[in-house]
Amino acid sequence: MRLLHSSKWIQIGLLAIATVILAPAAFAQDAGTRVAVVNSEKVFNESNLAKAMQTRLQNEFTKRQNDLRDNAQKIKAAAEKLDRDAAVMTEADRVRRQRELADQDRELQRKQREFTEDLNQRTFEERAKIAEKANLVLKQIAEQRKIDIIIQEAAYLNPKADVTDDVIKALNSLK
Repeated sequence: MRLLHSSKWIQIGLLAIATVILAPAAFAQDAGTRVAVVNSEKVFNESNLAKAMQTRLQNEFTKRQNDLRDNAQKIKAAAEKLDRDAAVMTEADRVRRQRELADQDRELQRKQREFTEDLNQRTFEERAKIAEKANLVLKQIAEQRKIDIIIQEAAYLNPKADVTDDVIKALNSLK
């Protein structure tokens, strides 16, 4: 029974692979199909919207990032001081100080995780706004040039089919 189940998934996988391989051939047979490609990462990195996004995120997160770096340096300095002074401290003081440092380190790690999660969330939100506008621009470009399909990222790209710079130019002209 398990072998039959695995066999079914293998057949589905082979069908999917065949579809991926044969689909371009089907498009090629229809000489009227026009295909273009856009490099979305270039749009997210080079458009004015993307640059404004980077500035907003930097303004929003720089203070927290600097605070985290400062706290990490303070903990490191305190740990180095403890290492130097451990020989002359009482056992109770040394253990108490080690616990305090461990607590501070855990708190710092928690704040670093929150920072990373917040930054990732805000980056996702900002990129979604750019993607929404880029999709509208892509639709306009497709309609103007009578393009049937616009693909993101391609293994091979004839420069004539690349509309990335046109998308960036159109996004940059938006107010």
